[in-house]
Amino acid sequence: MRNEMDIIEKTKYNRRHRFLMRGVRLTNIALMTIPSMVGWDLYYSTQTRELYFWRGRLFIIFLFAVLYTIFSRVYNALHVSISHISELVYSQMLALGLSDAIMYMVYVLLGKGYVRVWPMVAVFAAQLLISVAWSSAAHWLYFKLSPPLNTIVVWDKRQGVESLFDDYGLEKRFRIKAILPIDEVISDMTTIEDAEAVFLCGIHSHQRNIIIKQCVAKDIRAYVIPRVGDMIMSGARPIHLFHLPMLLVRRYNPSPEFVMIKRAFDILFSGLGLVIASPLMLIVALLIRRDGGTVFYRQKRLTKNGKVFEILKFRSMRMDAEKDGVARLSTGEHDSRITPVGRVIRACRLDELPQLWNIFVGDMSFIGPRPERPEIAEQYERELPEFSLRLQAKAGLTGYAQVYGKYNSTPYDKLLMDLRYLSHPSIAEDLKILFATLKILFLPESTEGVKEDQTIAMDT
Repeated sequence: MRNEMDIIEKTKYNRRHRFLMRGVRLTNIALMTIPSMVGWDLYYSTQTRELYFWRGRLFIIFLFAVLYTIFSRVYNALHVSISHISELVYSQMLALGLSDAIMYMVYVLLGKGYVRVWPMVAVFAAQLLISVAWSSAAHWLYFKLSPPLNTIVVWDKRQGVESLFDDYGLEKRFRIKAILPIDEVISDMTTIEDAEAVFLCGIHSHQRNIIIKQCVAKDIRAYVIPRVGDMIMSGARPIHLFHLPMLLVRRYNPSPEFVMIKRAFDILFSGLGLVIASPLMLIVALLIRRDGGTVFYRQKRLTKNGKVFEILKFRSMRMDAEKDGVARLSTGEHDSRITPVGRVIRACRLDELPQLWNIFVGDMSFIGPRPERPEIAEQYERELPEFSLRLQAKAGLTGYAQVYGKYNSTPYDKLLMDLRYLSHPSIAEDLKILFATLKILFLPESTEGVKEDQTIAMDT
């Protein structure tokens, strides 16, 4: 009875806490809308061909609020519990920049002539100040009301997850009380009864299900790092057969409409990209040529169903970078094989621009699993045969693993992330990944090199 009362009280507290934090997030949206409304009232409403009065005001408020809400979700701009203040401000800056840019285009369409951009710049500056103030206050409030959760990490095949709490600054969110092997927990389930959160790392499904049921019964949060089979099952389609509920599991099989829209998008925007970026590409080509050697670097990569194609990139390494014939991943910005020009174009992602041609001709797509070299993929598959499951879809310029992982993420983690994408194909997901790619363009950890002794994290 005592335990049931504790669970009821905890549930009520969690409900109040969620309600409060939702109000905090809505406050952010409202505060960001105010400068947009002021910009409209003081300047842009007077520049339109017709006077819209209160209808125009409502339209501006609604449109900006919707745009900012959408982009905030894409960039996790309001996730106070898992983000540093600097990351919240950076994410909100991206969401505001895109929202304000679209609003300015609306004002241009409504305008009766030239519409100045400086009032929008002033609006954006005011919003950034609000972002800094809100992020600091929301961060303080959240951790004032939410002390770190007493956490237990349970592992089987996968160790070292506890180090990620410090690496990602989550020590204020989770307080690790114990790190236990799965056999110890299964033999004595009371070891997790006092926990508020449990992380399950590389646990087989049978043992994991036992712990999850206990966590649900005791109102303990369970964070599960999935296995390959879990990611495949996440894309299963619920059906009813033999008077029984069933799950239909199939190979990656998107709808014809999705395939046609995706290909049309690739052709249109890769073609436009090649035209718009051509002056910049010419400058980069001249700089590389002056450095000595060829401008472009062709390399065999794998795409859908294991098909081999030649990826096209601006050359960023010396001509003799692999003179011994051994395929190697970059070890990061300190890799001695990278040329001075190469260091700049890699940091700005300009070395990727020629891949627009690969997308235009159909070798790649904008969104999809990152193409691996056949030699490196073969190395991975010796220890991780499931790695080839990534090749169910066409390779992409960017993808789920690029947005939510790192360059030096383990092959197993890349596989999990790619399978997560393949299990839920949709235009909305592609657009979300495309916009989310903007967030990582200037984050150094997304291009952090692999370590010389990095091994494949096995979790099969």
